[in-house]
Amino acid sequence: MAAQLNTLLRAAAYEDVCPVPPVAGAVTAVRRRAAAALADWRVSPEIVEDALLVVSELTTNAVIHARPPAELRLSWVASDTGGTLRVEVGDAGPARPAGEPLGGIDPDEHGRGEAIVHALATRHGIRVHRGGVTRWAELVAV
Repeated sequence: MAAQLNTLLRAAAYEDVCPVPPVAGAVTAVRRRAAAALADWRVSPEIVEDALLVVSELTTNAVIHARPPAELRLSWVASDTGGTLRVEVGDAGPARPAGEPLGGIDPDEHGRGEAIVHALATRHGIRVHRGGVTRWAELVAV
C-alpha cells in the first residue's frame, strides 16, 4: 500500500485541449501547439517525434474526413520509469458516406494515417459516442 501511494505521489499529470479549426493550416498549428506542450511537460524525448506524427495523422483525419467541431486532447502522466502520453482527436463524425471519394484529393497522398498510428502507438482505438467519434492513441515511454 505504501509503495502504491509513493508511486502515485511521484507521478505528474498534465492535460491540454486544443480546438482544431476546419481550415487549411490547422494541422500545422495544432502540431506546433502540441510540440510546445510536450516540451513544457518534459515528455520523454524517446516518444516526442512519434507523438507529433500521431497528432498530425489524427488531426488530418478529422480535418479531411469529419464534420466540425474537432478538438485535440493531450494528456501526459509522468512517472519514475517514463510515462504515458494519450493523444485524442474528437470530431462530430464522418462528413461523407463510407466509400465516397474525396473530391480533389489524390488517393496516393492519403490513406496511410491509420497504419502509421497503429505502428507508432502502444495502444490505439476509436470510440463512437453521442457527439461523434474520438480516435485515440497512447505512447508509452520506459
